[in-house]
Amino acid sequence: MMGVDEAGTHASFKAHRSAIYPIILNHGGRIVKNTGDGFLLEFPSIIGAIEAAVAMQTLMAERNEHLPADRAMHFRMGVHMGDVMADEDEVFGDDVNIAVRLETVASPGGIAVSDKARTEAGRRLAVTLTDAGPHRFKNIAEPVNVWTWAPAGSDTQEHTPEDGPR
Repeated sequence: MMGVDEAGTHASFKAHRSAIYPIILNHGGRIVKNTGDGFLLEFPSIIGAIEAAVAMQTLMAERNEHLPADRAMHFRMGVHMGDVMADEDEVFGDDVNIAVRLETVASPGGIAVSDKARTEAGRRLAVTLTDAGPHRFKNIAEPVNVWTWAPAGSDTQEHTPEDGPR
């Protein structure tokens, strides 16, 4: 999309980000870092993080319904929980790296959740997650068991994870 219409794509991304920002705030989250075509979020509750991710992806699916296929934006989200090291407005650590790497497992418009986060959230989740098995990620010593979610009607078969085999 960027190669065809850089200004329009950037404006569209900003509009989508503005639309989902209230969802982030309503679940107690904050934007830790903007990465150009993405962002890193932090939440005080793992349930709030997963619920926010589902709400954001549901809203994006609704917004994309009204767009031509070549203008639709499909975000991928990764959700993990753990200790982070904070330095000014940045966060660091293996748990941050796992969260970032998880999004590569998510289908377009979907969410990938670590087993650690899913276990902590337990039965309090209003959505069903699908077991995607263990995945190896760059610079992470142990495999991470991953669970996924995608909005109803999405095509989850077209995605191939960029990081290692299951």
